[in-house]
Amino acid sequence: MPARRRRKKVLVLGGGFAGVECVRRLEASLGRDGGVEIVMVSEDNFLLFTPMLPQVASGTIETRHIVMPIRTICGGATFYEGRVRNIDPHGKIVDVWGTGQRRGISIHYDFLVVALGSQTNFFGMSGVEKHAYTMKTLNDAVLLRNRVVDMLEQAENETDPIRRRGLLTFVVVGGGFAGIETAGELMDLLHDAAKHYPNVGRGDVSVSVLEAMPSILPGFSGKLAAFARQKMSERGIDIRLNTAVSGFDGREVEVRGTGEGEKEGGVIMTNTLVWTAGVTPPNTVKRSLLKTEGGRIVVDENLGVPGFAGVFAVGDCALLADPRTGRPYPPTAQLAEAQAKTAARNLHALMRGGKMSPFSYKSRGQMAVIGKRAGIASLFGFNIAGFWAWALWRNVYLSKIPRADKRIRVLLDWTIDVFFDRDIARLKLVTKPAELEYAELDEVDDVW
Repeated sequence: MPARRRRKKVLVLGGGFAGVECVRRLEASLGRDGGVEIVMVSEDNFLLFTPMLPQVASGTIETRHIVMPIRTICGGATFYEGRVRNIDPHGKIVDVWGTGQRRGISIHYDFLVVALGSQTNFFGMSGVEKHAYTMKTLNDAVLLRNRVVDMLEQAENETDPIRRRGLLTFVVVGGGFAGIETAGELMDLLHDAAKHYPNVGRGDVSVSVLEAMPSILPGFSGKLAAFARQKMSERGIDIRLNTAVSGFDGREVEVRGTGEGEKEGGVIMTNTLVWTAGVTPPNTVKRSLLKTEGGRIVVDENLGVPGFAGVFAVGDCALLADPRTGRPYPPTAQLAEAQAKTAARNLHALMRGGKMSPFSYKSRGQMAVIGKRAGIASLFGFNIAGFWAWALWRNVYLSKIPRADKRIRVLLDWTIDVFFDRDIARLKLVTKPAELEYAELDEVDDVW
């Protein structure tokens, strides 16, 4: 009886936009090939639709409505939930962390796609890392919403005017998409919630955005960025340009000027700092044997990793320069999905002996919401601002949610928001301490 031929294994690391899109493309092209197995590893068992994360923080959208279980959208792949511990491109093995309740495993691969995304970069400021809130995960959004409600509850009965000012001042660091959209949603939440607190008026709450660069929303035209700043200022959001954070102790934010002749520092009293000012690849990528620059994996024009045939990197953790500007592509969901499509196509070509195609990218445009029923958009050379840009943002991103039931749930959330106030209940969530990871892997049975 002839020996059974071992199936080729394609391993995709990461369950974000890049990882999920790559798996879906591979399923479409290789799903019926019995000689190929598609395997996916992700720290979470769901895809988080991050563009709507600020709306979860403001209570506009329910928490579970922007998460799509990976098993329901990538049903043709073998899925492992776990955090990648180590990538060995020489031995073609990836180790996944274990805990006291979950076995650590090693997965062998023939072809590898690294799409591990990024994590928040605090630029070495330990005080900021310890005390600031972030906007990268679903848990971050829930914690921030609870924090806002908690500050309102404390301020309602606070008699010390200095402490009260700190409670009602909210500072967002970073003038990119995440920072601007978070600031707009925060102000909407505060204005809607203030009516339920007799001692807190709309004029008592303050939201500030600190941006180290001379403009907000990079990538948009100066005119659209100026429109966004003006509209947000009209709603009471203070946007400070050329202002960088140098420290935060939970009560005061230390700032310094970054513009010409603006080196003097200052202090902003606040109990709540939201950090959206930068990302960096995860430590797993940085300490891997793959060549990196600035923590990101260097890739060639085909998105392959030099020196390791059959290994590709896509998304936030991949470093590739735009040939038109000579600068690295920005870490966006749109770019991640485009790279995932190219990587999947090149993997298919590599397995079939075909010719790989270089990655080519042209942005279809950018959109951002800047507050209640207002937004800006730049699509196919056309600039739109105001209500119609906000409506366009909603329609485009709603269509991008991969599951119909989630699209309907989000649409219902938006409809309810028109007619009813937001819920101001603060959920006191208590979680068990995270289990310590352990280095030891079980024996032979854990090599798959």
